[in-house]
Amino acid sequence: MVRHFKAELFRVLSHATRIRILDALREGPLTVRDLQQRLSVEQSSVSQHLAALRTKDLVEARREGTSVWYAVTDPATWQLLDIAREIYERQLTSNRAMLEALR
Repeated sequence: MVRHFKAELFRVLSHATRIRILDALREGPLTVRDLQQRLSVEQSSVSQHLAALRTKDLVEARREGTSVWYAVTDPATWQLLDIAREIYERQLTSNRAMLEALR
């Protein structure tokens, strides 16, 4: 059951635009329009990606007047993204070192 959850979580996180949305939400809640402007992505695309993130409860929506504000539900999400970045940076450093050794 946990493995299934992890697989679905990583499937939802597998799209670069969704990662960009989560990173943008680090600064605090934003509307679809805010996200659209920050990411230079169509409104419909932002909405679809937010819907996917909501399926795994990674973001929540709060209506305020005519606006809907989106926020990350669990700050551990950023820890997960930060760890992924650390893995990427270590691999990049390792690959650079191997290339330098070949010269």
